[in-house]
Amino acid sequence: MNNFARGQKGKLADLGVGSAFNVELDINAPGFAVDVSCFGLDSADKLSDDRYMVFYNQLASPGEAVRLTLGTPARFQVNLDALPASIAKLVFVAAIDGAQTMRALGASSLTLGNALRFPWSGTDFGDEKAVIVAEIYRRDGQWRFGAVGQGFNGGLAALLKHFGGTEAAPAASPAPAAPAAPKVSLSKVTLEKRGDKVSLDKRGSAGFGRIHVNLNWNRSGLAQAPAPVPQQKSGLLGRLSEVMGGAAGGRRRSGGIDLDLGCMFELSDGRKGLVQALGNAWGDYDHAPFMKLDADDRTGASSNGENLWINGDQFAQIRRAIIFSFIYEGVPNWSATDGVVTIAVPNQAPIEVRLDGGGNQMMCAIAMIENQGGRLQVTKMTEYFEQQGQTSAHELMDRRFNFGLRWKTGRKD
Repeated sequence: MNNFARGQKGKLADLGVGSAFNVELDINAPGFAVDVSCFGLDSADKLSDDRYMVFYNQLASPGEAVRLTLGTPARFQVNLDALPASIAKLVFVAAIDGAQTMRALGASSLTLGNALRFPWSGTDFGDEKAVIVAEIYRRDGQWRFGAVGQGFNGGLAALLKHFGGTEAAPAASPAPAAPAAPKVSLSKVTLEKRGDKVSLDKRGSAGFGRIHVNLNWNRSGLAQAPAPVPQQKSGLLGRLSEVMGGAAGGRRRSGGIDLDLGCMFELSDGRKGLVQALGNAWGDYDHAPFMKLDADDRTGASSNGENLWINGDQFAQIRRAIIFSFIYEGVPNWSATDGVVTIAVPNQAPIEVRLDGGGNQMMCAIAMIENQGGRLQVTKMTEYFEQQGQTSAHELMDRRFNFGLRWKTGRKD
């Protein structure tokens, strides 16, 4: 793999890169969040079509020419053949929405497929709030890559303005008399502290639509040597517990990471249960409990992380759900995961909860979703649990939030 320095450029063809490839941004931001984006610009270096800004609130461009998978590293899947002739450049940027500046970043990098790596860090910058990391541009009929590494004083909103895009006006603004060009909504809700809440009202008559809960985490930081592994216990002490005929498995550390997503739920009619990969308790989207988990990623190799879908059109049937994650295999501590959960409700700003605490416990209760008189309320929990004697972390979390489930030992198939 080629290492590029700031200012270095090269033709994709000379680098052995075709028209479809991944661009990954691995950003070391200890204790704070950095948003990544890709701007699809025209020949005048302007965002003439807002649909070609790909970021946390718009994860794909038309035709899937660029698709973003959030996480650490963040991954852009690029298909140059799917871009219209009007798009002459893709610019990859990183921006901070908070008190920190780019100088606080650690060693970071951008990689383009298996062809090149562009390393950079906070020592390259001062008090800028954003960085134009790199660009892929078309010149003389050929696509080229340029390592930029240029600091930018404003944040994401300032970058949008710099590239000629238009930020969406607040919802209370009067509607224009004639259809207007699409505008980019930069709104996002990050629940910073334990106990922070946000409430959402329905935007449609039926309900909240298809609610997407995504868990993603840092895979690159997990190759470090694991903590010493204590001798495994047998019997009840060496297993997790699980509920209502599902299964739970022993905690292993074979080198790969298996960070699992699940939820403990209570329906409006009083029924309670668990949705998780252990015991194949995948749930059901169209019927009770109106929550369904995607296929389990047992290695962490999937850049899409783990995903839970909640039927928001049946939200009246749901009283509450605690979204949780547990370390089934690998990763000796939570600080190594740099995990983040995003709760995306259609036509609403995405809600982000970072797993920014904990130690070597195996379980984290991340967020509570509750039905508060028809409103959807999300509360940041980030409470951590570890098995105590014969009492599993699952059961301790159950006791903490008063679900009252029945438990038995088992394993993950």
